[in-house]
Amino acid sequence: MKILIVKTSAIGDVTHTLPVLNAIRAHFPTAHITWLVEEASAEIIEGHRAIERVLVCKRKQWITDFFRPARFKKFLWEILEFIKALRDTHYDLVVDFQGLLKSGIWVFLSRGKQKVGFGPGMAHSECSYIFYNRKIPAVSMDYHAIDRELMLLRAIGITCENIEFGFPVGKFHRKKIKNILKSFDIPNSEPIVAINPMARWDTKLWEIRKFAQVADWLSGRGFRVCFTGAGSDHYEIERIRSLMTHNAVNLAGKTSLKTLAALYENAVLLLTTDTGPMHIAAAIGTPVVALFGPTAPWRTGPYGPGHQIVQVKSDCAPCFKRACTTRACMKDITVEMVINRLEKVL
Repeated sequence: MKILIVKTSAIGDVTHTLPVLNAIRAHFPTAHITWLVEEASAEIIEGHRAIERVLVCKRKQWITDFFRPARFKKFLWEILEFIKALRDTHYDLVVDFQGLLKSGIWVFLSRGKQKVGFGPGMAHSECSYIFYNRKIPAVSMDYHAIDRELMLLRAIGITCENIEFGFPVGKFHRKKIKNILKSFDIPNSEPIVAINPMARWDTKLWEIRKFAQVADWLSGRGFRVCFTGAGSDHYEIERIRSLMTHNAVNLAGKTSLKTLAALYENAVLLLTTDTGPMHIAAAIGTPVVALFGPTAPWRTGPYGPGHQIVQVKSDCAPCFKRACTTRACMKDITVEMVINRLEKVL
């Protein structure tokens, strides 16, 4: 049995698909499983015990190279080699868990006996279903993303007895984050609270002044605050730290996805906006306090028990918009609301 999973991006979405990967492995213990993923999220699945092969798509880099005459030959060679690798195997089952045009094209180009995905009726599907030869009836988007993927599996006869992520964090990553923390004079015995304050959408951001106040509250209660984020988040996190009276550590850009997961393993909890690291922490089993505004926590919130959601009632939320003139749904979240949720976890 040869199976191809197509879930290309993003960090949170790829993390969401780990339970169905484990369910497929449990159902087909001797199957050869390949996963097609984009470069930015590949680290999440590389080394996972349930996967034999990872096909890494450099879509964003290819788009850039396409418009650069000097790099066009490189683009052409790389994409042809990728398609060749995709088509070198005849798959018994190809499942598109992304449900977008970009993933549907890869399904179309693959060699598969059964090509499965949700049929018409799924929001934002971009007509990806035209590439499937087995279309599963659409389900409500108000189910959590993980539950929707499990429903897709059940429709083809694969059940999931237990939700298991199996996020592939190894000894190397745990040792590396230990050394990083040591460089900031953080001993193993010191309780850590991680804060991930940034997000790709402006509408998901909370005021840095409020993050500073909450971080000071945590520091005053004996917790060592470690801010996390991408390298591009470093400056904004420094702005938060400049507003604090206590000391905090800025780890933005200093961790890979797996060392980030290792950090969250060591943390008492993660305070975060609605973004990829939130899902990594939930997958690891670390309690999450998540701030939600324009998006719906029942669809894409931290999965599992023990998490806390901070969200105010608003006539326009969830709107799922990346731009907004008021951002009232996030601005109306108070420091007191967040501290209340933190206390529930702590």
